[in-house]
Amino acid sequence: MYTGLIHSVGQILQSSPTNAGQRLVVSAPKALLTNPPPTPGESINIDGCCLSLVDCQPAPDGLALAFDATHQTLANTTLGGLEPGAPVHLERSCTPTTLLGGHLVQGHVDAVATVSQVTEQPQWRIRIAPPAHLMPYITPRGSICVAGVSLTIAELSVADGWFEVALIPDTLARTTLGILKPGDGVNLECDAMVKALIHWQQHYAGQNPQETPKATP
Repeated sequence: MYTGLIHSVGQILQSSPTNAGQRLVVSAPKALLTNPPPTPGESINIDGCCLSLVDCQPAPDGLALAFDATHQTLANTTLGGLEPGAPVHLERSCTPTTLLGGHLVQGHVDAVATVSQVTEQPQWRIRIAPPAHLMPYITPRGSICVAGVSLTIAELSVADGWFEVALIPDTLARTTLGILKPGDGVNLECDAMVKALIHWQQHYAGQNPQETPKATP
């Protein structure tokens, strides 16, 4: 579980195919070396996608973190298209004492959405077009996770199939969202609470709870 508050920005060092999918090696700056330091087996959010750390080695400016992405992960995220040198958002899992400054993020990417418009003045806004089936989960002033970043939906058009997020200077300074341009793909995770509510309404609303079978004497 994550909060969508980026700890640091790393960089893809290596991306190579494996039988199970793809091995990604990511540089982690010293800012990620909190106490305790990352260890194999823990989950780390990479650009919005929860991956298990499989290896951790010292690097000149911090650590080199290795992850194995499965074919399903590659098919549903932007990770498969990342080349060495590409920047990525990094967030470690939250703990019972973590301040929830963003919103609860699972790191389970729903789909890759497309940036359709970037406006820099008078306010930096990014318009994003998600796949049509995700629009019901996107609500006015609700939470959305874009490339691992917790953001508030500033505006949306259900009819036209897009929503916008507004970025403050601090977000632009701490993330890579400021380099996005029209046509770019971004990992998108909708609010888990909204998804659970709509799933229940679609499949179970109005149904009577099943009776517990009586025990045989």
